[in-house]
Amino acid sequence: MKIVMGLGNPGSEYAQNRHNIGFRCIDRLSRLHSIPVKKAQCQSLTGEGWIDGIGVVLAKPKTFVNLSGNAASGLLKKFKCGPADLIVVHDDLDLPVGRIRVRLGGKSGGHRGIKSIISSTGTEDFIRVRIGVSRPEHSHGMPYDKAVIEYVLGDFTPHEEELATPAVELACEAIRVLLTDGLETVMNRYNRRGAG
Repeated sequence: MKIVMGLGNPGSEYAQNRHNIGFRCIDRLSRLHSIPVKKAQCQSLTGEGWIDGIGVVLAKPKTFVNLSGNAASGLLKKFKCGPADLIVVHDDLDLPVGRIRVRLGGKSGGHRGIKSIISSTGTEDFIRVRIGVSRPEHSHGMPYDKAVIEYVLGDFTPHEEELATPAVELACEAIRVLLTDGLETVMNRYNRRGAG
């Protein structure tokens, strides 16, 4: 069993935010593979099913992004999975919009959701599927950290959306290949590709 968790904030007001692109990926996987994500458990909405013969749990934490670790650790215990069975899909400021990158382990890169998962699980050794959202070009007179928060809690511009939508498709494809062919194959195939 693999747990595929997308990061995002619950609530319709956040649905199209840059920070919620992980949720968008889970929603797309849900539709592609007919796995309804409706069961509330472990502080998440979840769905159990199959992707190309591999058993998966799709999960969208009902906590806010900064507390994603509570959901991750609960799901790992519930389904008796190890950290290597956890695939986390999240936004990444250091990748341009339209790019994805898959890797195992590493620091949080300043992403508070990833930091929370590392803290709650006690390890960095889980797979991340990072979807680029770029960084804000201007801080508009705000301290940079506040500008970043405002930026990730904002929606994509129409031009960015033209790249973000196919990036979600690409991430879903990469997750399928990750499940069937493994980490090395998916990294070689997708880490240099971009959408659009």
